[in-house]
Amino acid sequence: MSEIDSQINFFLEYIQVIKNASIHTLRNYSMDLSSFHLYLQEQSPNNMKNRPIAEIDKWIIRGYLAHLNTKKAAKRTTLRHLSSLRSFFKYLLKEKVIGKNPMDEIESPKLEKKLPSPMNYEQVERLFEQPDISTYLGFRDRCIMELFYSSGLRVSELAELNRSDLDLDNHKLRVFGKGKKVRVIPITKNAAKWVHSYLNHSERLRDGDQHQGQKDSEAVFLNKWGKRLNVRSVDRKFSEYLLKSGLSGDITPHTIRHTIATHWLEKGMDLKTIQVLLGHSSLATTTIYTQVSMRLKREVYEKTHPKAME
Repeated sequence: MSEIDSQINFFLEYIQVIKNASIHTLRNYSMDLSSFHLYLQEQSPNNMKNRPIAEIDKWIIRGYLAHLNTKKAAKRTTLRHLSSLRSFFKYLLKEKVIGKNPMDEIESPKLEKKLPSPMNYEQVERLFEQPDISTYLGFRDRCIMELFYSSGLRVSELAELNRSDLDLDNHKLRVFGKGKKVRVIPITKNAAKWVHSYLNHSERLRDGDQHQGQKDSEAVFLNKWGKRLNVRSVDRKFSEYLLKSGLSGDITPHTIRHTIATHWLEKGMDLKTIQVLLGHSSLATTTIYTQVSMRLKREVYEKTHPKAME
């Protein structure tokens, strides 16, 4: 095993054990660093396949960025690769594996910040009408939509929910967000009823059917085989309902998170509270992440402009 192979493994173990990184984060780091390592092997002469990490300089990093550009990598993908490399080389510097960080002179490309495009109330209702709630799986999918809109959960947070995270009597959820940060958030009485009904659905409680039942007794949301529903399955089902509804193809499960945040703003909720509910570490993220409706902007303008009422 080469030096870089070993250090990548040490780094992944470090962010898993010490930094408590999620499985999703670990997977991204692993893919990005493996891609960089493969590039090094392809670009090096045969006698330099296992070049020391200390010899990796800014020119090699810039060559890798040019390589990503040649492969038509999206700007957001390039930024993710850069972020992974920054974390990796920062770790190597901390562990004194290298004496200088080659990333110090590497600038990240600017990513245009786009305001989210939330749905309006009519679009929300149209989407929520698509699952056939007379079926067990359709009832599950409507329950997921109701919980998304009630709480502003990320898809990964919803998929990871356990029964022990629910307090349906008091309409609350315990959520493990990014970086395993825990927050307790309220949900509506309506959403709590949907979740309660889903957990007690007759087909969920049925034994002996290979396609139903609950083989995972901890998970809240299950697939048709009774095991925990994963993020990819949520995305796939959402795409099916979106196509059926005739709504814009730009709408994703994350759009519901944008939507409820915007609707909270329209109803007068302050940004600090929204920040806590969504699990943002920075208030600036919340400000960018939510789109203030024109109606709210007009109301604020009329309340604050000294001549607005004249």
